[in-house]
Amino acid sequence: MPGTPSRRTVLRGLAVTGAAVIGFDPATRSWAAEGTGAGLAKVPRLDGTLFTDAASLAAAAEDYGHLVHRRPRAVLRPGSVRDVVAMIRFCNEHCLPVAPRGEGHQTHGQAQVQGGLVIETGTLAAIGPVKPHQATVTVGAGAKWSDVARATLVHGLTPPVFTDYIELSVGGTLSVGGIGGQGHRHGVQVDNVTELKVVTGSGELVRCSPTRQPDLFHAVLAGLGQCGVIVEATLRLVRAPRTVRHYTLTYDDLETFVEDECRLLEDDRFAYVGGQISADSGGAFRVHTLEAVAYGPPVGPAPNDRALLRGLRHTHAETADLSYFDFLNRLAPLIASLKAGGFWTWVHPWLNLILPSDAAVAISAPVLAELTPAELGPGVIQLYPLRRERLTAPLFRAPDDPMPFLFDVLPAVAPDDTATIERRLVANRAAYEAAVAVGGTQYPVGSIPFDRRDWRTHFGDAWPQLVRAKRRYDPRGLLTPGQGIF
Repeated sequence: MPGTPSRRTVLRGLAVTGAAVIGFDPATRSWAAEGTGAGLAKVPRLDGTLFTDAASLAAAAEDYGHLVHRRPRAVLRPGSVRDVVAMIRFCNEHCLPVAPRGEGHQTHGQAQVQGGLVIETGTLAAIGPVKPHQATVTVGAGAKWSDVARATLVHGLTPPVFTDYIELSVGGTLSVGGIGGQGHRHGVQVDNVTELKVVTGSGELVRCSPTRQPDLFHAVLAGLGQCGVIVEATLRLVRAPRTVRHYTLTYDDLETFVEDECRLLEDDRFAYVGGQISADSGGAFRVHTLEAVAYGPPVGPAPNDRALLRGLRHTHAETADLSYFDFLNRLAPLIASLKAGGFWTWVHPWLNLILPSDAAVAISAPVLAELTPAELGPGVIQLYPLRRERLTAPLFRAPDDPMPFLFDVLPAVAPDDTATIERRLVANRAAYEAAVAVGGTQYPVGSIPFDRRDWRTHFGDAWPQLVRAKRRYDPRGLLTPGQGIF
């Protein structure tokens, strides 16, 4: 329509940065605005916007951990996948490192990049089409799992696995794994992807799957952003229940708690099994809460409490019937209170381990014994099992054990309490070393100081596969340097 501004014009108008960025000066390694463009490398024409203002750069130099601060030179909010392709090619020409960023929920600078380009994928958030007959949905990397759930539930379908916090981006969790309490039945989120659209480190847009360029497909899923930027994913769907019954079972003994969690997986009684540990009135972490969920129709029959709880040794039980989405979104009130109280911006020196089942108690007990409620703050401790046979992505590293345990200690520490922050980082490293000595791994979203030798140990026999893929798909080594792998 004459006189109507184009989408490109509107997107460019969103940049409240003064003059538009038109070029990059290789000599000074800086971006330049209109009127100062002599001898500059011209920025590609974009559907979105390239930001260089102080506020955008400062935001991209932070993450949920608030521990590491690496300031980029520019932030791209793409208006299309073409923008991602164009800017990664531009960065290749000028040796600028690149990091994709979803919701910024990392805790140790993993998606930050000093002096490079951060690509914020939140603008690539399209969802659909949902294909009921194929039981799949195709979504943009920036789509949040909460929105994916809402879109698929209209069709009576759902992704099979969700992280407990569902306001994370699809691309973000697929880059690390995506662990949830449904994992004993369906694996983790990367085990439920049928196809990806990826922009490689050399700027090529590639569609890949288990049968189409499988080396790239398997290098990107849980590949920590080393070989390509996920821009689109096709996810497997399963039938969704309308309601669920949520059981909260309390234990006063760690070993009994762990044994009953294992029993539930062996019997396959529940669709979801999780576990949390909290402090008692004396400040000791001796309250163990097993969280189990049975799906109702049309996925399963109406839950039978007596059959589902038979033989378990809890000291107290509570039940609640919820809609399926309310169950998925059950953390929303807690998150709202954390944000209202200012705790969302506290420092989060997280420990995330995956332990062999026979070491779950031996590794977690000393960590819990030295932890205090003050150090944990309004944080959470999790301990629950997965099934190793369901974990099929080569780069998702887990112990060679039939039933490995996720062990998370997720503190929130006041920013000025530097002594506690340092103590937690030291404790994280010590717990990791104890875990790796018995065949454990880390789930790489936390705050464990790591060097390149640690990464080789972490990837183990998959390390050569990652190295080959890195050389092929990111030959200049520009992608996601914040992980510290190469």
